[in-house]
Amino acid sequence: MAKSIGVVLSDRVTAGLVEDHQLVGSLQEFPKNLDQNGLIEIPKEELCHLICDAVSELAPAGTEITAVGVAVPGIVIKGVLEDSPNLPQLKGTHVCNDVSSELKERGLNYPVSLCNDADAVAAGVAATRQEFDRLLRVWTIGNGIGFGRYPYTEGAWEGGHMVVTLDPKERYCGCGGKGHLEGIMGNRAMRLRFLDMEPEEVFAAAKQGDKRCADFVDLWHRALAAATASQIHLEGPGRFYYTGRDIQRLDLGLLRQYLYEMVKMSPLQNYTVEVLPEERTRTVVGAAVAAERGYRC
Repeated sequence: MAKSIGVVLSDRVTAGLVEDHQLVGSLQEFPKNLDQNGLIEIPKEELCHLICDAVSELAPAGTEITAVGVAVPGIVIKGVLEDSPNLPQLKGTHVCNDVSSELKERGLNYPVSLCNDADAVAAGVAATRQEFDRLLRVWTIGNGIGFGRYPYTEGAWEGGHMVVTLDPKERYCGCGGKGHLEGIMGNRAMRLRFLDMEPEEVFAAAKQGDKRCADFVDLWHRALAAATASQIHLEGPGRFYYTGRDIQRLDLGLLRQYLYEMVKMSPLQNYTVEVLPEERTRTVVGAAVAAERGYRC
């Protein structure tokens, strides 16, 4: 069976060897010692070194590797990370070329591809559920909001920055845009909105009956439903998955209720929504599978 490597950049570099769409062995993390600021303070050259360190450790010279897939947060166009608020030092970097060049210097002539991390999650869902023949869309809920799609179609696909409200006061998105989904659902946005409360405290207070917090949690779910409904109206119905570090905030019943209110054309009502627990393995496998299936620089 063909072997490939998946590498994911999030709070650290996580990598794994993948064979037949399954992880072989355990995930590896780089660097081994990392402070709470994560990767954001590591220079781009060192980040490329870390990616290559991960590949070298998992597949030393002589290993038959079909592809190396690197997944990053941000807008990815033909191997270039065009923009990434989470990794600003990589903005405009041709990550594929840089990683490929360094791997060749190390005697490793492996083809490298780059994809958005949410697209890697979508590919991972397709691989682990053997749903390569279906259109899958994934929302990832964490510090920010990601949108992934399988099969991949070229485009920005910045679903977290979809406009879900025309209220000019909704200006909490980190990109500076008004009315964005992430400006409601993102952790940074929630901290700016409430100032004296952490996101977890907001959701806990809503359950205790705090009206302001309960109204916000309602808005949070309506915003996600609006973004999902917009995708349905643009690309049609299908399967939507919701996952991520903070997926426990999602009330699937409430989301379904708002989707029902927003999607009324009968040909578009054949959609399904499902929650998946966050699994780092899924994203690593997805990065590898995406590389195997034709994501190229």
